[in-house]
Amino acid sequence: MKDNQYYFDVNRKTWNKRVALHAKSDMYKMDSFKKGATSLMHYEIEALGDVQGKSLLHLQCHFGQDTLSWSRRGAKCTGIDISEEGIQLAIQLNSELNLDAEFICCNVYDVNNFIDKKFDIVFTSYGTIGWLPNLKPWAKVIASRLNSGGVFFMAEFHPIVWMFDYLEKPPKLRYGYNQEEVIYEEYSGTYADSENEIISKEYGWNHGLGEVISALTKEGLVIEYLKEHDESPYQVLPDLTKVEANKYVTKDKLYPLIFTLKVTKP
Repeated sequence: MKDNQYYFDVNRKTWNKRVALHAKSDMYKMDSFKKGATSLMHYEIEALGDVQGKSLLHLQCHFGQDTLSWSRRGAKCTGIDISEEGIQLAIQLNSELNLDAEFICCNVYDVNNFIDKKFDIVFTSYGTIGWLPNLKPWAKVIASRLNSGGVFFMAEFHPIVWMFDYLEKPPKLRYGYNQEEVIYEEYSGTYADSENEIISKEYGWNHGLGEVISALTKEGLVIEYLKEHDESPYQVLPDLTKVEANKYVTKDKLYPLIFTLKVTKP
């Protein structure tokens, strides 16, 4: 049986290969971003409001577009990610755009080995917790890095979404909602460029909403709200229908596509 470090190493190599590809993709709109467009969606902007002068820790930041978007809105930001290539590009963008964010390459579980300051906001979004085998150490990191009165916000794909095997056409309901066993997938391309010939190898885990909530509340954090949304801001799943800018839905709307969660530290 392989251990978690093996899984992390495989995932890290896949993310390293994706960075240059994603930076050129239509999904990440790099030219528009460099000219001032935000990469943030309305869910997170409305949830966190005015961040001017606040400190913000962004977990699993990829190559830092959201981190830098928060920086443009006045937050003092730190972004972390497991991908060396991602952090290198984030640092380059930070310099090119004359922003003051800080970026650190580390596993989200290891944040406390690299960062000892506390933050007003901890943030993560879209395709993050599925890379983690256990949410308890993740929740510990969040609680330990928040100031008293601080806020943790996440926008994430709904756990029902990850019950499907999208390598099948049409997608097949295959994985458990609370499945503990690791899921391995290998395919060509990425969610941002399905036509590319790079091979994505990835290990992931499914986490139900109960597990997410329980991990956070066990650390003394207080749930302000949990919202489930029938739409996704990204067309990262097969056969979604675009109904307006940054809004995609399934044809039948039988289940939510994302959830948003806001938590406070007493």
